[in-house]
Amino acid sequence: MQFLYPSFLWALAALAIPIIIHLFYFRRFKKVAFSNVKFLKEVKEETSMRSRLRNLLVLLARCLALAALVFAFAQPFLPTAQEIMTGQKAVSLYIDNSFSMGAESDSAPLLQIAKDRAQDIVKAYGVEDRFQVLDNDFNGRNQRLVGQEEALELIDAVRSSPATRRLSVVEGRQRSALRTENIDNRIAYLISDFQRNSADLEINDVDTSVRVNLVPLTAVRERNVGIDSVWFAAPVAQLNQNNLLLVRVRNYGSEDLDNVRLSLTYDGQNKPEGTLAIPAQEFVVDSVYLNITTPGVGQAELRITDFPVQFDDVYYITFRTADRVKALNIDDNATPNRNLRAALGGLSVFDPTYVGSRNIDYGSLGDYNLVILTGQNSVASGLAEQLRQYVENGGNLLIFPPAAADVSSYNAFLRRLGADELGAYDETPREVSQLNSQEFIFRDVFRNRDASLRLPETQGNFPLGRVGSRRQEVLLGYRDGSTALAKYPLGEGNLYLSSAPLASEVNTLALNAEVFIPMLYKMGISSGRRRPSSYTIGQDEVIQTNKLGATAELVFKLRGPGGEFIPEQRTVDNRVLLGLGGQVPTAGVYELVLGETVVDAFAFNYDRRESDLSYLSPEDLANLAANPGIDLLDAANQASLIGDIQERNEGTPLWRYFIWAALLFLLAEVLLLRFWKV
Repeated sequence: MQFLYPSFLWALAALAIPIIIHLFYFRRFKKVAFSNVKFLKEVKEETSMRSRLRNLLVLLARCLALAALVFAFAQPFLPTAQEIMTGQKAVSLYIDNSFSMGAESDSAPLLQIAKDRAQDIVKAYGVEDRFQVLDNDFNGRNQRLVGQEEALELIDAVRSSPATRRLSVVEGRQRSALRTENIDNRIAYLISDFQRNSADLEINDVDTSVRVNLVPLTAVRERNVGIDSVWFAAPVAQLNQNNLLLVRVRNYGSEDLDNVRLSLTYDGQNKPEGTLAIPAQEFVVDSVYLNITTPGVGQAELRITDFPVQFDDVYYITFRTADRVKALNIDDNATPNRNLRAALGGLSVFDPTYVGSRNIDYGSLGDYNLVILTGQNSVASGLAEQLRQYVENGGNLLIFPPAAADVSSYNAFLRRLGADELGAYDETPREVSQLNSQEFIFRDVFRNRDASLRLPETQGNFPLGRVGSRRQEVLLGYRDGSTALAKYPLGEGNLYLSSAPLASEVNTLALNAEVFIPMLYKMGISSGRRRPSSYTIGQDEVIQTNKLGATAELVFKLRGPGGEFIPEQRTVDNRVLLGLGGQVPTAGVYELVLGETVVDAFAFNYDRRESDLSYLSPEDLANLAANPGIDLLDAANQASLIGDIQERNEGTPLWRYFIWAALLFLLAEVLLLRFWKV
């Protein structure tokens, strides 16, 4: 037997008080006249002996009652196999408030049971102990130790959250908080459903100075269906076209499902898209066509119906479609090619600008969707660097070298862009016979490709060398297998390089409107930087948009289902990076507002890691708890949980038994004095 407060044992010296009273208590006798004392000697001796025995028993009862009270205040306990923590304790409680904790148990949602058990744990400790209450939100107020009453209030304030954390990260956060105060006894509790995708505790990572207690909660059913992801089949959504959307729906349960209804909501209209049959633990990818009728930023949502876990039943997306392509033609003499001017100026889908190489506004270069370089006999180093940055930042550059081009100057420029180099100009006539209809530029352009489609012819060209490390993609090819028009991705943009000049006496490409005009349009709307259709709450903390006139006085704001806030803003080239800082709490579409004008929109969805309702098995948890420093508690029974906590942290307490013993000894004293007549 050991004691939590052994200093109280000094109070055993108080046992001397009843002994002293017993020794120095002298009863005063009164003389009584009696006629004959002949027969009294034997009776007197017998009575005196019984009196001494009674007094000794009363003294013993008093001493034992006082000793039992002293032992009770010293808080004796029977030690367990673990080392008992005596003195003040620092206790950290992690309450898993992720969406998976919304699943039902036999009596209530898992989150409510987790909060109840957390309160039981706090109450099982003393008022002098210190507590941390931690959930997945990782708020600043949860990174400090508080008293018992405030801890109970923090537990009551825990609500379901879209955030999800790996247990290794949680355990590290607990260690950090427990070290903030100089308390040697440190204990951590993890109250969770222990999903496999987040339960990544490694034995080597556990701090042995902190006793870790696992408190697992179990849901009734492990059934869930969710929309895993949605994406456009093409790199860019196009206006007035049936854009193909691919939707991946996953069955996380153990039962096959054959009646999962999928619907699409766009422009205020809800359209059923049919039903899906999904095998257990599998997914299906379904196709949905979205006809975008309005230019600018659009939004849509895909939805299924499922119960009880519903956070992953809706998937929000946004997209941007341009009604006009802003094109910049840079020509050495500021006199654009006549056919190029006709192609760009003849259709309302283009917004062209023509400048000479000496009059370029480099600051506005990023505002253009497509830059076309024509008539440049050589490329100056300043222009070459600006065009490289433009392409890397998501721009599209189309180059037509003239017949009199300085090959060495062009090759130095092309090396910067990671493209193949030009050979010496060759005046051999060639015919284009290959058109890459699988690439975005020419995909879905021609409804029926047949012999009536006229392909370009050239009277001369610069043969393109092929370097294996440079990612050349042939868009147009000659009969002899050489390249007429090539594409090179660079950074977030694309370089398009023609091996032949644009002049009509050399190249008939500009005369073939059925090839040239859709080629210019799709080059203008393409980009190596694919705009994400959506972002994930808790994962994507930085998003980007175009620089649209934000100033120190006029800043961007995000406005959506979770409220309105001002994100962190940083300008890089022609883009603005927006830092979210965890300020998006609710899934949905958030509008980017500049002043009072909506300039962009972004879709945010909940993290799908919570969709997989597979948990660590009891055997897995038992194996984890078999390691030193980790214990497994039973959360199903409240009394058992509290008893386990007290036994694990204080041993088997005996003070209650000593209180009862003190009362019994006092009762014995009363009975002796009342019923033992001398």
